[in-house]
Amino acid sequence: MSLVLLCLCIILSGCSQSGDGANPPPVVPSTEQPIERYTGEPSEQISYVYTTMRELSLTFNGLAERDELMPLLDALDRYKVKATFFVPGIRAAEEPDLVHEIAARGHQIENNALDGTDLTELQYNQIYHQLRLTNEILERETTVKPKYIRTRSGSFSDDVRLAAAHLGMEAVITYSINLQSWNGDAASKVEDYVMTNITRGGIIALNTENNPDLLKSLEMVITSVQKVGYSLVPLNRLLEYKHERKPLEQIDGYDAAKINPDYGNAEYEVIYKADRNDKQIALTFDDWGTDYTVTRLLDLLKEENIKASFFLRGNGPERNPNLARAIAEDGHDVANHTYSHPVITNLSPEEIQEEVVKAHQVITEAIQQKPVMMFRPPTGAFDEETAKIVAATGYRTIAMYDVTTLDWDRSNDADHIVKTIMENTESGSVILLHILDGLHTLEALPTAIQKLRDQGYTFVKMSELVDLQS
Repeated sequence: MSLVLLCLCIILSGCSQSGDGANPPPVVPSTEQPIERYTGEPSEQISYVYTTMRELSLTFNGLAERDELMPLLDALDRYKVKATFFVPGIRAAEEPDLVHEIAARGHQIENNALDGTDLTELQYNQIYHQLRLTNEILERETTVKPKYIRTRSGSFSDDVRLAAAHLGMEAVITYSINLQSWNGDAASKVEDYVMTNITRGGIIALNTENNPDLLKSLEMVITSVQKVGYSLVPLNRLLEYKHERKPLEQIDGYDAAKINPDYGNAEYEVIYKADRNDKQIALTFDDWGTDYTVTRLLDLLKEENIKASFFLRGNGPERNPNLARAIAEDGHDVANHTYSHPVITNLSPEEIQEEVVKAHQVITEAIQQKPVMMFRPPTGAFDEETAKIVAATGYRTIAMYDVTTLDWDRSNDADHIVKTIMENTESGSVILLHILDGLHTLEALPTAIQKLRDQGYTFVKMSELVDLQS
């Protein structure tokens, strides 16, 4: 390491000029210089940003050679995309003109450690000096002090987070979509992966070095993001819109659902439809889907000025809390559909309550508020005992439906869905639909909504339809 640092001293002393022509060489202490371990809070680790903004970040690791980097920067210019580049300190010292070019194009530059060494295998002292020296190099070339660190592999340790905090850095960045290892995989396979994993607040990682598929990857990523209806921004922009995320125990209503083995006399109400004649009805959506599907549905409902009710499978918001919060922010009911979508009549009482309570907690933390206290059993299967078991947790309203379109079956096309809705809907109806990917539901909804309105129906949330008291 001492030889590397000596080389960097030589490189830094002659590689760049300050505004007045002076070029003092930096002072580079040896990595063997003792550093006392930081005892404060470690830097945050971020793999995605908790936000409902329709944005995510495109990030690059490494610093490619000029003949590879320039076409990448030109392509980003054509697409009008600003990205974040995590640059290794040694490469920045070797080719500062490339760092200048990245910055001149309006991209963000952050710390990719000194070289390709796995920081998790180094001692604290060595990690600190690697990050410190890289910060100095990048600040020297860009005049901006790096705030974030990502190791080449994305792996990190507690010592990496501590050293970053020691240096005043805000976060250790990983990713939610990792395309660094894509090398010759079928484009359709990679596109499916990207489309499935694109989320609001997501962080996409690509490798600039020795990546013959880099431009192809870039085009695929940008096309996919645009298809979902989102945009790509640098990390600093994405983090500007980071929502506060309280711990579960600090959210009102987090304990509204609890494990309760004493369910024998629990009271419950099963609602299939509302008893009313004012032609109010409710659209309800079960399960979970990707940002591509759910965002299109949210846009449609907003365009139609309709508030609906969403019964979410908890392991969906667990993976993608941003999307769940977006549903809640749009003013829709968010309710409980178990955690993993089992048929509850096949479970023990303990398993049923664990499914309900876990879903409640996950959804509460995702949307940062208590869900609407309605429960819908997966597949609609329940009996008196399971209803009591669920009610004992705190979910006393079993929210069913009287109009089911079987839209979950992909063989049922849009015409079938519309026909079923129109033939079965009446005042107080609760219409069951799904937000799974690849269904014909989104295709059917505009027609169904228009036809229902033509017959005088109006749409409200199920909680309002049945006058549910919170």
